[in-house]
Amino acid sequence: MGVGVGITVLRRAAVLASVALRRRMLVTLEINNKDRAYDWFLAWLSHHQRTTRRPPWAHSHQLSVETAYAQHNNGSADVLFRLVAGPGVHWLKYRGAWMQVKRERETRAMQMATGIPWETVTLTALSRDRTLFPSLLAEARDAALRGQEGRLVVRTAWGTEWRPFGLPRRKRPLHSVVLAPGVAEKIVEDVRAFLRRREWYADRGIPYRRGYLLHGPPGSGKSSFIQALAGSLSYDICLLNLSERGLTDDKLNYLMSNAPERSFLLIEDVDAAFNKRVQTSEDGYQSSVTFSGFLNALDGVASGEERIIFLTTNHIDRLDPALIRPGRVDLAALVDDADPQQARTLFMNFYGTGQTEDDGLTKKSSFLEGSYRRL
Repeated sequence: MGVGVGITVLRRAAVLASVALRRRMLVTLEINNKDRAYDWFLAWLSHHQRTTRRPPWAHSHQLSVETAYAQHNNGSADVLFRLVAGPGVHWLKYRGAWMQVKRERETRAMQMATGIPWETVTLTALSRDRTLFPSLLAEARDAALRGQEGRLVVRTAWGTEWRPFGLPRRKRPLHSVVLAPGVAEKIVEDVRAFLRRREWYADRGIPYRRGYLLHGPPGSGKSSFIQALAGSLSYDICLLNLSERGLTDDKLNYLMSNAPERSFLLIEDVDAAFNKRVQTSEDGYQSSVTFSGFLNALDGVASGEERIIFLTTNHIDRLDPALIRPGRVDLAALVDDADPQQARTLFMNFYGTGQTEDDGLTKKSSFLEGSYRRL
């Protein structure tokens, strides 16, 4: 009996000593799939696997596949498959230090909004190597951002989250959208001035947000200009559909208050969203978003700050005066059909490719201007 008690005490002491030793000598970092760093780390992990001569998990029996779809300018597409470390325990060597990578997936619990299983990646390293975690995450972040340079990301609401809609698209040059003289310059200068005056708003207790309304006939370039402006400022676009099924006042307020940083909130055709202050869709479905809830999300007590919102409409006369008052819409601009000068500029942008053709192009554009006036 004494031997049994001694063995039990030794076993218990060994467990406690092991736990104390791990706490003192090891440090862990947990990343869940709700955090942006999760996707950054997995992408970096895949790149590290391809660039390392002999990946630590080259002979692992626990792998996951990541499919990359690349769309080319000529319309063709490439589909690439990458094998990365799947759920399980793996080993990683980073800057001469070994780290344990443990990827876990909880299949019994799903995210309510997306239905995606909860996943976590836990990095374990020696306590002396804890300083490598920030540099590893920074390297993963920089690699992800480099992949989006020159690209515009469009996000849509997925439940209560903002998720990318399709692949990042090429940024459109701002000069490619030709508006009436002074219209584009006025909006661009106002946006840049707003971005420079954060402290001015804070010192005076004014909510730091700005609202813009672009109105005009269909096809006049409202959405194209917003897309080009976002690209010129290295901003993303968060496209919000007020007619989405399941969208409520609380969810709308949450989405608008938690939009990603450096992004424009875009609500198109706002005149069609509400009919007599009641929102209906084309198939007759009545949304749960109320007009008062939409106004409160714009500038209510619980509305978010550090936000730039763009509204577009084809019929400004159909908008309720409560929606376009100052504070909700700070700048309204008319984006009208092209005048003769705009038509000439567009023609020169498309066909004015050589100096030797300028005379002929000028004559053609002058002819177009005369035809436009006669029409």
